[in-house]
Order: sequence, then structure tokens, then C-alpha cells
Amino acid sequence: MEDIKWLEVAVDTSHDALDDLTAQLTMNGVTGLVIEDETDFQRFLENNRQYWDYVDEELQQKMKGVCRVKFYVSDDADGKAQLEKWLSGIDAPYTTAALGENDWAHSWQKYYKPMEVGQRLYVVPEWMREEPVPAGRTALYLNPGLTFGTGSHASTQLCLGGVEQYVAPGDKVLDLGCGSGILSIAAMRLGASSAVGVDIDPKAVDVAYENAAMNDIGRGRYRVLAGDVLSDEGLVDELAAQRYEVVLANIVADVIIPLSAKVDRFLVPGGRFLCSGVIDSRADEVAAALEKNGLTITDRWEKKGWVALAAKAR
Repeated sequence: MEDIKWLEVAVDTSHDALDDLTAQLTMNGVTGLVIEDETDFQRFLENNRQYWDYVDEELQQKMKGVCRVKFYVSDDADGKAQLEKWLSGIDAPYTTAALGENDWAHSWQKYYKPMEVGQRLYVVPEWMREEPVPAGRTALYLNPGLTFGTGSHASTQLCLGGVEQYVAPGDKVLDLGCGSGILSIAAMRLGASSAVGVDIDPKAVDVAYENAAMNDIGRGRYRVLAGDVLSDEGLVDELAAQRYEVVLANIVADVIIPLSAKVDRFLVPGGRFLCSGVIDSRADEVAAALEKNGLTITDRWEKKGWVALAAKAR
């Protein structure tokens, strides 16, 4: 079988424009962003100094103040079509470099280290699962991939903080737009009895099940479905047949707003809806939609231009 080939895409920007660029890329659907700055460039020079006698001062000056955002697509027609969509509206220079499967694995893995999130969680790449876990922390093992969430994005960290706060032992959890399954798996690691994940991308099903298995969570407790809760009423009826103490949605404002009209069908009385992936300029719009559809806002968290909201079913 032929090795998969990947393209590493690098978009250059400035420190001042970095937040706007990453927000735009995320809104276009890019996840798994890797961010480098001139510190990484200097470290690269230092670690590889045996390969040159001197470094061009012009190159050093060119890299001064530059931030580089990297992500990966498959090196085929599908990947290039995805790249065109992801870079739509992005007015910044970028380059692409072809990588083999092993090159990609190395390039990807070097950026992922264990990460403390909130008060209790400790997100660990699966290749570092033998590393000790800090006292008082609960490990959440993940295999970071090309498409789905790893916990490094501010919106995911905000939602994980909400999971810590609101998920109680024995709760049933529904994770809408589950991606890697990080939120629902975290909920079960923190005591939820069971969870259901749903994602519009069928590839998420296998990814979420794989990550659940790394955390000793079997299919008896975790069910993952592919489908669109905004358009598939049959799926909505199936999910609503069992009410949940906590419903999670780390998506975008344009999905959360119409979704807010359906959330009460999934929640037990007094249950909580935790949503994230909302840029700060649209947070009030999302909050108004939640209130309009019978939910009461109980918490609002902000980080790096992103907002998460917690709302209670009446």
C-alpha cells in the first residue's frame, strides 16, 4: 500500500495580526493549528548550527517579529480543494511543503506535549502515556490528528473548564460536533456514566472511538453517531429519546444559534448546555438566541477572543 503524502502549509503573519488570522482559519474550518514565532527560528538555528558557518543577516532580519501558522492537508485533489476552502479570504503569504508519512508524524508530534487544562484535567498525547501524571490531575489521552480537536485551542479549553464545573458523577452527556471526542471523553474521565457523540463528519466516529479506547472507555458507555442534528429530525428524535444532564457543543455561532432551538429536547429539567467556539464579537448574539429558546445563561468564560457560555434548562 502506498504511503500517504501530506502537505505542510505555513502562513506567515505578524504578532499583531496572529489572533485575527487564527480566528479566520478556525472559522473556515481549520483545526490542529501549530504556531511558531522567531523564538522557534532561533532555536532551530541553534540546534542545527553544525550545518552552516554563518546565517545570512538578511534572513534573520526577515524572520524578526514573524509568526508562522502551520497546518496539514493530504497531498491530493481532495486536500488541495480543502486548502482552497480553508484559505478563502486569507490575505497573507503562505508556502506548502510536501511531507512523507513519517515526516508528517515527526512534524506533528514535536508540537504536542502534556498540557494542564482547568483544575483537574491533564491532556496527554498517546505516545507520551507512560509519563507520570501530576498529583490531583486526571489524564485524558488523545492521538492528535489532522482534522479534530486536541485541546490546545482556547475554545476547547474553555469548554473543558465547563465540563469540570458542571459534569457530576453519574451524569449522561451529549456531545454535538464531537470531533475527536475530547469533551465527552473528558466528561466520562471526570465521572459521567455515559456519553453520546455526534458529528457531521463520518470520519469522527472512528477517531472518537479510538480516543475513547485509549482512556479505557468501551462502547458500552460511549456511542458515536454521524449525522446533522440541524437537518435530520429522525436523528434528533433518536437523541431526544434519552435526556441528558449536560449537552456540549464546541462548534461555531452559526451552528449554535439554530441548535439552541432544539437543545431543550435533549436536556433534563435543570440540565446544562455548554457551548463554545464563539468569537467574542458574536457572543451576545448567541446568548440572546439561548435566552429566546428558553435557556438561562449561568456562566460566561472568555479566552484569547473566544467565548464559552453555560445555560440552564428551565
